[in-house]
Amino acid sequence: MSDMFSTLGRYFEMPTVRYALIVGLLIALCSSLLGVTLVMKRFSFIGDGLSHVAFGAMAVATITGVTNNMLIIMPVTVCSAVLLLRTGSNTKIKGDAAIAMISVGALALGYMLMNIASQSGSGRTSGNVTADVCSTLFGSTAILTLSIADVWICVGMSVIVIAIFLIFYNKIFAVTFDESFAKATGIRSDLYNLLIAVVIAMIIVIAMNFVGSLLISALIIFPALSAMRVFKSFRSVIICSVIISLLCAFFGIIISILAGTPVGSTIVSADIIVFFIFCLTSFILRRGK
Repeated sequence: MSDMFSTLGRYFEMPTVRYALIVGLLIALCSSLLGVTLVMKRFSFIGDGLSHVAFGAMAVATITGVTNNMLIIMPVTVCSAVLLLRTGSNTKIKGDAAIAMISVGALALGYMLMNIASQSGSGRTSGNVTADVCSTLFGSTAILTLSIADVWICVGMSVIVIAIFLIFYNKIFAVTFDESFAKATGIRSDLYNLLIAVVIAMIIVIAMNFVGSLLISALIIFPALSAMRVFKSFRSVIICSVIISLLCAFFGIIISILAGTPVGSTIVSADIIVFFIFCLTSFILRRGK
């Protein structure tokens, strides 16, 4: 036990490890705040779809040699969030079909572009395109990859996400539970649905380099689902979801440091374990009544 703590102490003396912990906790916090709304509104798959779009945008940024790939990834992902929302509500293509169409198309296009760039030697892809794709989809296998610039970008965007959620909490609450009633009371529900989609796009872009594009939706969905097994009120579910997300992120990062496992996969595994614990707790509570 003492060896484990001494090992952790040596790791936390490294700035990059502290950066990873800060970014991981901020991503967990932002993901859990909007996760409850997405699950209750049956928008869960929008996170998965947008994460695939972000992967395609990153592939384009990589092969074109853009120094700051956020300049491409952020606007493309946000525009896709708007497009998905409008496509799901205003056209003959239903929301789930639109998400599947856009996400699969972006994923296939992104992989094809990275493969072509690797074979031609253009852009900034390495010769090992499989490693590049795996790192992008599932997160980096090394925890010591974040720079101080990454941390400040994450902090700034997280502050924006948290501020939006707190400022518009009552409106988000109303739109989440009864959109028809919210419209009747004068709340512009379409505008707040759009705001939710844009914020989720921002969260996905923040988290992509850390946990990978395929695992982001798990960070959004699992804490909310776990909290909803036991708690019923909107506020208590959000608070519990935030606590679960932060704890899973913290212990996932610690375990990944000690065991040398991928950060994103370890955090998601912790979320899955907590989900089953809460399911068991819910079952016991129901049997006890």
